Amino acid sequence: MRASRLVSILLLLQTRERMTARELAERLEVSERTIYRDVESLGAAGVPVYGEAGHEGGYRLLGGYRTRLTGLTGDEAEALFLTGLPAAADDLGLGAVVAAAELKLMAALPAEARDRGTRLRARFHLDAPSWYQAGEAAPHLPAVADAVWHQRRVRLRYRRWEAPHEVTRLAEPYGLVLKGGQWYVVARRDGEFRTYRVSRILDLEVLPGTFERAEGFDLAAHWRGYLAGFDARRHRGEAVVLLSPAGLERLPHLAEAATARAALETAEPRPDGWTRVRLPVESDEQAVSDLLRLGADAEVVAPAGLRRAMARTLAAMSARYDETRRK
Repeated sequence: MRASRLVSILLLLQTRERMTARELAERLEVSERTIYRDVESLGAAGVPVYGEAGHEGGYRLLGGYRTRLTGLTGDEAEALFLTGLPAAADDLGLGAVVAAAELKLMAALPAEARDRGTRLRARFHLDAPSWYQAGEAAPHLPAVADAVWHQRRVRLRYRRWEAPHEVTRLAEPYGLVLKGGQWYVVARRDGEFRTYRVSRILDLEVLPGTFERAEGFDLAAHWRGYLAGFDARRHRGEAVVLLSPAGLERLPHLAEAATARAALETAEPRPDGWTRVRLPVESDEQAVSDLLRLGADAEVVAPAGLRRAMARTLAAMSARYDETRRK
């Protein structure tokens, strides 16, 4: 265990310019005292690790020191191959680069680890898009990725849901996220971070010059926060709905996770076997479309406007299927 930790410290210092004892301790989930002992052991073994005191201090490797570690275990080799995202790399225009990197990795691995990696690729496959969705074309994705990498501002013409439907924006792209088979770019505009769906970018112009990234920006943390507030921003209303036993059972399979969760949290069973629930809704139009999937196993109680919208839609459907109209 200690040997593995020493290797981890060495690799962390190779990939970072400098790290403090506290940062190393938090990353490796040990005490700072343990880090002090481990760094001392690395120095005794001939590794040129140097410690600097002060606010800007920390540990660093001297003289561009590098080591080649060939002792990958089978589990580690499998983990490396699990990180491969061929489809995503192709989208970004990096398919050939990833293939070349995997080939070099295979050549560098010992025979046993190479065999386990090959078996893993033959037995596991990642298909990011959801069922019944082929994924939208995103022709500007490579250009967006290049702008993200080189910190270049972009001017984009974007198609959105609300009016005006086409807008032009000047933005600083910070990162790309692949979610549910769709690519999103997180960009800063007018001092605030916004999220744009890459497939809705109609035109893109990469501007000369570069921008300075906000210090401490963490793409993964930002995305987690964005998702946490997504439903709250989108669901502006609430519907009171009665569900039959079958409707309550089918709801998690037909509705979004937030809707199913709300139904579970607000469920009030009734003597007749039906259940009264409160569901978040985005708009009456969207709610009608979603609730019709439950058929006769759902009845809207409130608000009155949504109930009337359901009644109008059902009346139109009934008239459409009236057999007397076909005679």
